[in-house]
Amino acid sequence: MLKEFKEFAMKGNVVDLAVGVIIGAAFGGIVTSLVGDIIMPIIGAITGGLDFSNYFTGLSKSVTATNLADAKKQGAVLAWGNFFTLTINFLIVAFVLFLVIRAMNQFKRKEEAAPAPPKPTREEELLTEIRDLLKKG
Repeated sequence: MLKEFKEFAMKGNVVDLAVGVIIGAAFGGIVTSLVGDIIMPIIGAITGGLDFSNYFTGLSKSVTATNLADAKKQGAVLAWGNFFTLTINFLIVAFVLFLVIRAMNQFKRKEEAAPAPPKPTREEELLTEIRDLLKKG
């Protein structure tokens, strides 16, 4: 059983998947930083500092706080602003990943050479030889 597990773990697909997950996690951090540190502040500046993450609706009369953290301490709240912010972040991250993958696919297509023309059949080779002999003779 240990031998089987070793064979499974060392298969190319499993190792490739592990490498992909590790690189994906690191790349996810870069994209998250791009969204949180660059794109969202620009959107905030355009919209006049609008930040939806602190918008909520209290679900009981005991919720009187004006910010989400304090409101959660007072009772049940519907934090729709936070959900909206995370949805916007997701859409931006998905779009950035789409652009990166699209660029990588275009780069990959450029690297792939055009397929070589098919090798002539034996019949075509013989006909070519006959043609060449007739030209000589």
